[in-house]
Amino acid sequence: MRKFPIMALTVASMLSLTGTATAATTAANPVKHPKLIANPLYEAGALPATTCDEPPVKRNNRKLARAYIDAIVACLDTTWEQHLTAAGLPFSKPKVRHVDKIPKTYCGMKTDQEDSTTYYCDRTNTLIFQVGKTWLNDPSDMWLLSTVTYMYGYHVQKLVGIADALDVVPARTKAAGWELGRRGNLQNECLSGAFIKSVWPLKGRTTKDWTYLQSMQEGDAPGEARWYGKTATVVAWAKRGFATGDPGSCNTWAAPSSKVA
Repeated sequence: MRKFPIMALTVASMLSLTGTATAATTAANPVKHPKLIANPLYEAGALPATTCDEPPVKRNNRKLARAYIDAIVACLDTTWEQHLTAAGLPFSKPKVRHVDKIPKTYCGMKTDQEDSTTYYCDRTNTLIFQVGKTWLNDPSDMWLLSTVTYMYGYHVQKLVGIADALDVVPARTKAAGWELGRRGNLQNECLSGAFIKSVWPLKGRTTKDWTYLQSMQEGDAPGEARWYGKTATVVAWAKRGFATGDPGSCNTWAAPSSKVA
């Protein structure tokens, strides 16, 4: 699935198996919380068309890669501020941190020890990036763009109340907990696609680049598939966002379980 370890700390609590059937998952209606299935975000329309220039990146150049990440986050800020404020929804920019080595515990959670990773901490609205050899091996494709736009989705979910709603939806089984996590992660795939569509075409990019990006979603490692979704599912939601450019098409919470497997 994803080449790089990516985890948002904002949804970690949903994996605790607590609560009763109230507002919980059921076979007929997997999710009932109104902030999830009927969020105002879905009624705000397509993202505004804007421009976003990708700064140059070079193999094994961490400084350029960090500058690239900062520039893409700035583009995301511009788009989402315009979109959310126009819809009467709250907006604030996330903080961005670059570290040479992420702490073993960050935002109250143990982290992996990969050489390249990224996390979103909803306590401080912070995106943290550790850019290492894995990411710097070939940073010129669209994967870094996709990674940053995907992670920004967690911040959007926090802003519009989706993350907080997810924290209070109980999961009665481990399978139900994993499904809730997949719904959140797949929504970010779709939001990423919608943003990329809103700034498309990117200078120097063609539809071949977008197609190639989707082809990189390969392999269904069990640990990743249960958290992110199967390859076909990930690609389907990313393509859906790119086709519409509209966050309204990214309502994974109302989708049947078969569409978020």
